[in-house]
Amino acid sequence: MNLRISTSFIIRTVFAALLWLTLPIPLYGQINTDQVMRIGQNALYFEDYMLSIQYFNQAIQSKPYLAQPYFLRSIAKLNLEDYTGAANDASKAIELNPFLTDAYEVRGVAMQNMGKDREAIADYEEALKLLPRNRQLMFNRALALSQIKEYGQAADAFEEILKYYPGFDNGYLGRARLRLNTTDTIGAIADIEKALSINKNSLNAYILRADIAINREKDFSSALADINQAIKLEPQMAGLYINRAFLRYNMDSYTGAMADYDYALSLEPYNAVALFNRGLLLAEVNANDLALDDFNKVLDLDPDDFRALYNRALIFKAKGNYDAALADIERVIERFPEFPGGMYIRAEINRDRGKLAQADADYKKALAMAKALKPDTGNTDDKTNPHDDAPDEIPQELASKRFATLLTVDDNADIHEEYNNSAIRGRIQDRNLNIEIEPVMLLSFYSSPTELRRNTYYIKEVDELNATRSLRFVLVVTNQVPSLDQTIIDQHFQSIDYYNSYLSTHTPRPVDYIGRALDLLTVRDYQNAEKDADRALELAPDLALAYLIRAQARYGKYLLDKNEKSGTDGITRQIMATKALNDINNDIDKVLALSPSMAVAWFNKGNIMFERQMFDEAIEAYTKAIALKNDFGEAYYNRGYIHLQQGNQTKGIADLSKAGESGIIPAYNLIKRISR
Repeated sequence: MNLRISTSFIIRTVFAALLWLTLPIPLYGQINTDQVMRIGQNALYFEDYMLSIQYFNQAIQSKPYLAQPYFLRSIAKLNLEDYTGAANDASKAIELNPFLTDAYEVRGVAMQNMGKDREAIADYEEALKLLPRNRQLMFNRALALSQIKEYGQAADAFEEILKYYPGFDNGYLGRARLRLNTTDTIGAIADIEKALSINKNSLNAYILRADIAINREKDFSSALADINQAIKLEPQMAGLYINRAFLRYNMDSYTGAMADYDYALSLEPYNAVALFNRGLLLAEVNANDLALDDFNKVLDLDPDDFRALYNRALIFKAKGNYDAALADIERVIERFPEFPGGMYIRAEINRDRGKLAQADADYKKALAMAKALKPDTGNTDDKTNPHDDAPDEIPQELASKRFATLLTVDDNADIHEEYNNSAIRGRIQDRNLNIEIEPVMLLSFYSSPTELRRNTYYIKEVDELNATRSLRFVLVVTNQVPSLDQTIIDQHFQSIDYYNSYLSTHTPRPVDYIGRALDLLTVRDYQNAEKDADRALELAPDLALAYLIRAQARYGKYLLDKNEKSGTDGITRQIMATKALNDINNDIDKVLALSPSMAVAWFNKGNIMFERQMFDEAIEAYTKAIALKNDFGEAYYNRGYIHLQQGNQTKGIADLSKAGESGIIPAYNLIKRISR
């Protein structure tokens, strides 16, 4: 569905809120709430959604009884496609102020985007009690009625909209969709033509008309003309190029189709449909290595994409990698045990491997399955290939054409314009970010704050050490350590020389070894940093920071060894990695025994458990970190990431929403990817 709050709605609510800010406010609970809210309004108006959330967070923390900050934060989250977070914030705003009509609209839009259309309808109807002829509310309600197949009510709703707003082009397009759902293609085309007569630049009209031409009339030439027009209006929409590639391929323009897939992937490098389709085209011309790369990327995005597994099996088979081919096709067969194409491919793989008895058994099974899935034509020729001859009667999910046919994108008409603002502005969920967990927290003399995450993290022991002024630099806790220039690095080598001289002429103290260890960490000398941590612990066995420093030094060594490609064999490297992670975890456990309320240590333990693929233990550690620090965005993000890996989308999205609210930018990108 992908509805979005309109720009006019944002402008209206921003100015209404600015008017609200002119009213007298209590003088207790200050931060300066009115100033914070005003800055948040400005950020929201200029589409700095992430930044606006941070200001609304401050207002909520200061005055949690005010509805307005929750409401405005819900708008920001809605624009970031965090529908769960938007609905929760709108609900809180309604709880605090049941007469906040716009909050019902925001919650309705969020619910509709989550597929909860009945809940959305209830919200729209509540808002319509106060704004009975609001066009957007009426329109969204009509769309929701269509989604739940209440076609009669939906038709009446569109009729009412067009009665009051006869020049509303999207009203005709909404009704066109409804008519398509009720097989009234002629009526749908008439509505599309009416919309274009009102607005010749209606992107959705061209897309809908192309969709009709492709799927109902197979008129590829007309569809191509409409898609070309849509691309002129919205040249940055990857889905349009994917659909044009489909048309070009069906019109025998292989080169044109390939060019469109390449361009779509330049816009959205992680677009699974474009990667899959390009892989099929590359396989068709025996560019197997390139095709394999595309299918691998699809499976990185979704390990259970059985189309990609099926086609990757074919590539592996063609390349003679029979073990890999067999592993892929076995997964397809396990998921679709009655799919003759999968059984036939396994027969061919076994034949090529010399497993003739297994090949013969699979081939006979494939023939029996194919005969069971189509009418008996009397043809008993054993050379029949069920993979090539999947009839229309085979269920969609079992037919081999579902595994080796180009895909199209069917939601283009729901996608609106994108923003191309720099830094953290605009629709940051549309950016192509590498998806990986937030890294461990480090002790460092340097941090790299952003506009959203200005502060480093607090550890009591670090604060106490800084207060003694025993170190030569101020120590911070961060997982964003910047690259250092040569001047700074030279300063730390000079500091190491100072400690060398001091320790050779004075009675050693734990803090001196800690200071030198931190300098050594700064210049990436992890081995000697670990030795200094050992020396500090010999003098003070209960020094939590020394264990934390040693864990950090060992982790640095672990990462260097992990990225080293030469030297020891794979088994030995795995044994070494396991021992290193165990040692790091033991150090963190020592820290937690001495300082059990150190949220950062629990977070780092979660990361080590993740690295060891002990996901339940990682979730437990992140949960403890969050219990100690309820705005620990990185912990929410990492826990949400694992929930998604385990298939728990509800918990994953809830955690990612909290992470995004705390300023973790990749959270919104990940929410968007998994919600497609």
